[in-house]
Amino acid sequence: MSRYLSLALAVLAVGCAERTSTGPSADFRVGSPDAAPSITVMTQNLYVGADVDLVIGALATPDPSDDFPALRLAIQTLGNTDYPTRAAAIADRIARERPHVVGLQEVSVIDIDLTGLGLPIVVHLDFLQILQAELAERGLNYAVAAQVRNIVAEPLLGISLVDHDALLVDADRVTVTSAGGQNFALNVGVVAPGVELKRGWVWADVVIDGAPYRFVSTHAEADLAGAHLSELRLAQVLELVASLPADRPVVVMGDLNDVPGSLMYQVMAGAGFTDGWAALRPGVVGFTCCHRSDLSNQVAAFSQRIDYVFARGMLGDGGRLLGKIDRFGEVPADRTAGPAYPIWPSDHVGIVATLARP
Repeated sequence: MSRYLSLALAVLAVGCAERTSTGPSADFRVGSPDAAPSITVMTQNLYVGADVDLVIGALATPDPSDDFPALRLAIQTLGNTDYPTRAAAIADRIARERPHVVGLQEVSVIDIDLTGLGLPIVVHLDFLQILQAELAERGLNYAVAAQVRNIVAEPLLGISLVDHDALLVDADRVTVTSAGGQNFALNVGVVAPGVELKRGWVWADVVIDGAPYRFVSTHAEADLAGAHLSELRLAQVLELVASLPADRPVVVMGDLNDVPGSLMYQVMAGAGFTDGWAALRPGVVGFTCCHRSDLSNQVAAFSQRIDYVFARGMLGDGGRLLGKIDRFGEVPADRTAGPAYPIWPSDHVGIVATLARP
């Protein structure tokens, strides 16, 4: 994939008239009479609820004896990480922040029925349906603007996991004019019998208070089994950036699975995008990943920042991005009562950003 390196360099060389400011940003007072007009976005990797890489590793080996133990451990962990409880905590945060748009990754549909094997295990979890129900209980009207089907894992009869990206909009305040989603042209593909890894992005052109925007939620590929896939992520982000319009402000958010300074990051910066965290919280590390796979750790021990809110066409006076940005799910107070012990809302933090409109 080295051809994508030269393409990335071309993107970076062209650059953009809008540049990222690394200096401090003057915050504005949201909600006060003199507050600047603003938009609020939230990105959240929902987390499937178990170590899927461990299961894939077992399925990929020629020895079938490790398959079912890995699957059974994953099912047990899935129960302990209790997505419906986590969805309620995420819905509480959405209700508190009232984002115009919510970008979601690892939006899973899990179906497990092992009664045919003599085991009393039946699980059905539709992550998006559960989250929307929680939001509706709070009197909120968040509609699905776009959704794309990514990973499909059906390794054994009676076990199915389908992963999506999704974009929710506050239907009471946001008008969607067009929307869509697609998989990246380059993906890892089949990694084990019945398991295909694909990634993609979803987008929506919307109008908020009479102004047009495009919002994007994406989930680039992660490193797998010790293999560093930075060039694959480069290709995926290049494809995404090439699809974006130049005639309106654009916000790209999601789990990009790469760190500041990476090839992915350089492409985003070279295409004129401002890293919201770096601009609004300069000097603050802001790690976003990851909690333990069973979400049992009492304090966060994060080691990387891989979740982002990028903005283009949103710079204000002085060529700076103005607003505020925060994380959700990194302090012990964010934990909630799980079936066996307190659990975090996800293995990733959520990011909430309120950005001043130019």
